[in-house]
Amino acid sequence: MRKQLILVAILLLTALPFTSVLADKFSDTSYIFKHAGQSSRFFDNSYGYAIFPTIGKAGIGVGGAYGTGRVYKHGSYVGNVTMTQLSIGFQLGAQGFSQIVFLQDERAFKEFTGSNFEFGADAGVVVITAGAQAGVSTSGSSASASGGRHDATTAGEYYKGMAIFTVTKGGLMYAANLSGQKFSYQPLH
Repeated sequence: MRKQLILVAILLLTALPFTSVLADKFSDTSYIFKHAGQSSRFFDNSYGYAIFPTIGKAGIGVGGAYGTGRVYKHGSYVGNVTMTQLSIGFQLGAQGFSQIVFLQDERAFKEFTGSNFEFGADAGVVVITAGAQAGVSTSGSSASASGGRHDATTAGEYYKGMAIFTVTKGGLMYAANLSGQKFSYQPLH
């Protein structure tokens, strides 16, 4: 019996590296946002969007964040994007989150995908959380949520042709800082 348990454990451990290959992290992340309250309505009326399955963020006084994603235009995958963020101010901890940036029209799409695009401090973010109230935004937008991340209720709107939603994946971070996200786009062709 013990040998069988060891064999099963070894098989599971050897299979773990391949589980991410089987699961499409971009489809999984899209599914979360498509079923998370009002963020779902943006899929129907946006020109395009950029999706980041995981962005890692950490800081002690000075912090940073990094993530890679894909850009979609009319639902078709058209390029890759990286996000970097540098922040200065009171902050301590680390966290991971998923993010989607909806692009309302062709102008917003071209602005986002043109060389290097950067969100300033005036960009608002709607945070989708589970079972908590969230009032996070530099432009005055707010969010509230209940239940799990799949059935969260959110409030959001386009600001300068873009709408940003995030879902926290884990970690804990205390922050009161100034930061902006910088995006670098690389088309497929």
